[in-house]
Amino acid sequence: MESNLQEGKPIYQQIAEKIESSILDGSIKEGDRVPSTNEFAKFYQINPATAAKGINQLVDQEIVYKKRGIGMFVAEGAREIILGKRKQDFYKDYIVPLKNEAEKLSISVGELKDLLERGETN
Repeated sequence: MESNLQEGKPIYQQIAEKIESSILDGSIKEGDRVPSTNEFAKFYQINPATAAKGINQLVDQEIVYKKRGIGMFVAEGAREIILGKRKQDFYKDYIVPLKNEAEKLSISVGELKDLLERGETN
């Protein structure tokens, strides 16, 4: 687990994102056990209830599921759910503002595509 938490972002949300990122990069696979709330709490020195809130957020999204008395596990199809969610977030957070700014600067869609393919801003 990565040991740093960011200021200005809810800790429970960061816990959920760390689990999601581990699923995306393959370090936690479908069917694998997810660290417990107590493991997160000890590692990050946070309240177990905070860690539970992040994990429960993933339960609500059907990314992880609970096996009573055993722990939390990555659900089948979790990676696809995360990819879909993150692509939507990427569109909203990056593409929409990019398109809006391009429109203000009278940059056509074709010019924008050229800039993206070139990787330059000249």
